[in-house]
Amino acid sequence: MLYYLFDYLDRMYDMPGAGLFQFITFRAAMTAILSLFIATYFGRRIIAFLQRKQVGESIRDLGLEGQNEKAGTPTMGGIIIILATIIPVLLFAQLDNIYVILLIVTTLWMGVIGFIDDYIKKFKQDKEGLPGRFKIVGQIGLGLIVGATMYLHSDITVRRPIPNALKQEQASNAKPASMFYPAEKTLLTTMPFVKDNEINYEKLVTWMGPNWRSYAWLIFIPIVIFIITAVSNGANLTDGIDGLAAGTSAIIGVALAILAWISGNVIFSDYLNIMYIPNIGELSIFIMAFVGALIGFLWYNAYPAQVFMGDTGSLTIGGIIAVIAIAIRKEWLIPILCGVFLMENLSVVLQVGWFKYTKKKSGVGQRIFKMAPLHHHYQVRGYHESKIVTRFWIVGIVLAVLTIVTLKIR
Repeated sequence: MLYYLFDYLDRMYDMPGAGLFQFITFRAAMTAILSLFIATYFGRRIIAFLQRKQVGESIRDLGLEGQNEKAGTPTMGGIIIILATIIPVLLFAQLDNIYVILLIVTTLWMGVIGFIDDYIKKFKQDKEGLPGRFKIVGQIGLGLIVGATMYLHSDITVRRPIPNALKQEQASNAKPASMFYPAEKTLLTTMPFVKDNEINYEKLVTWMGPNWRSYAWLIFIPIVIFIITAVSNGANLTDGIDGLAAGTSAIIGVALAILAWISGNVIFSDYLNIMYIPNIGELSIFIMAFVGALIGFLWYNAYPAQVFMGDTGSLTIGGIIAVIAIAIRKEWLIPILCGVFLMENLSVVLQVGWFKYTKKKSGVGQRIFKMAPLHHHYQVRGYHESKIVTRFWIVGIVLAVLTIVTLKIR
């Protein structure tokens, strides 16, 4: 909203300073600052409200050190993250941008699913919360919306760099935008460690004939659904000890903001020889609001936590991260960038799978880890949770750097 106000003041009255709102970097910085302020200042009041409503966490007895002290800590703190993300975006972003609209829908959609789950747990006294099948249906519904929008919307296009464009530019003094092919509607995406770092989903069906191109959505949309479901569940599993999910997600968010800004900047896209995605730069404003909200929430969620995000927060941040990666066409970098989420997911799958297999084979179930998800394994081994969280953050930073580096590995 402020963007449109200052754009009007700049055009009609040439107001000094109003032109700053035309710069994505300025608005991204302002959203980060505002979201951080909202999360820290109003977060305290939201926590007090949750305490008055006795929205406290009930702790399962896992035999872990210090877990009983956390009983009664307010949950549903994901509301702080959602509000601190949405409000700055409404103020500073271009609200007619399809990518911004898609992320606002994602935030509210996953936030509602998580809120219903937490509400059932706390106010209906049902520890199981929202049945898993309804969560899956909600994630599939979001996947259908995102996949269909990416496939059908006319504003979602890419521009691929012309080979040896830099030499042509030096010879002809052409503008950077001319170093790319015209915008095209395609299912092209980034794939690390392959030729040109690109893969087109359409090629997965056009080998049967060119007429099959219109059926590429049969491949693309299920992949989108799988990614959203996997990442949101991975974030949910990671939210097991104080500060782990929020800190890890903030690191991932910074990396995604860099990738979004580069992909939407014609000069840097040309320099790095990656696909230029028109209008995607506006998404970095949403991402910085998201990062600011996570850091602000971490102020209260760091050990010892004063509030837990609950499924309201964990499902939402997982869905946001997945949709951002899909929107900037970096979804195949998720196994690297979201490596912490992947490890948490795999630890549960391997633990359950191996236990069932050995029990069926020998009658006695065996475990790979002392406890799953992975962070609980280290807790059982005697590591303090603050040390576990810090080391997971370090792993997350390394993975984020590796993700960005893959852009130049061809």
